[in-house]
Amino acid sequence: MPFSTPLSIAIFFVTWFVVLFAVLPFGVTSQSEAGEIVEGTDPGAPVAPRLLAKALWTTVIAAAAFAALVVFAHFVNA
Repeated sequence: MPFSTPLSIAIFFVTWFVVLFAVLPFGVTSQSEAGEIVEGTDPGAPVAPRLLAKALWTTVIAAAAFAALVVFAHFVNA
């Protein structure tokens, strides 16, 4: 393993949050686009954000990116 455990955890969490902010806008429909504006809310608020699905996709993508980084670091240091 090219990284220590605490460094690996830190890199994974940073990668996870970067991927999360890239994944969040996918498939979002605003209230104004759907025509279902709830009174007292912003018309740009999402109708169904599907955060659990996005968190799962974020974890899968971040794990793949982290694995690629580990493989890259292993072969660069070899």
